[in-house]
Amino acid sequence: MAKAIHAMIRVLDEARSLDFYQTAFGLGIADRLDFDDFTLVYLRNDEADFELELTINKGRTEAYDLGDGYGHMAFCVDDLDAEHARFETAGLSPRKIVEFNRDGALLARFFFVQDPDGYQIEVLQRHGRYR
Repeated sequence: MAKAIHAMIRVLDEARSLDFYQTAFGLGIADRLDFDDFTLVYLRNDEADFELELTINKGRTEAYDLGDGYGHMAFCVDDLDAEHARFETAGLSPRKIVEFNRDGALLARFFFVQDPDGYQIEVLQRHGRYR
């Protein structure tokens, strides 16, 4: 049986990304591997084993082209309203909270936020399949 362990994104400014992911999701450095041409930083929190791998290519000065294939990554939280307010207070510019219904029942409540490199992140209320 396979187990998902991490997702990787390329970021331009390591410090700015570390600050964003710590502030937004409480992700701290689990490991940092420095190589000649790039650095890998693995982020996680106590909620899950799954990690976010940041790849920082040394000498890169241009923003990455995210193209039209990237959709988003998602995090779930216990209190969406409180998290939305916290994101606003922290200056993270969350978009408005949306309720998504299917067949007359609530499927999901969520908002999106964008990280410093333009990656879209969905923040969902723990509910139903989003645990």
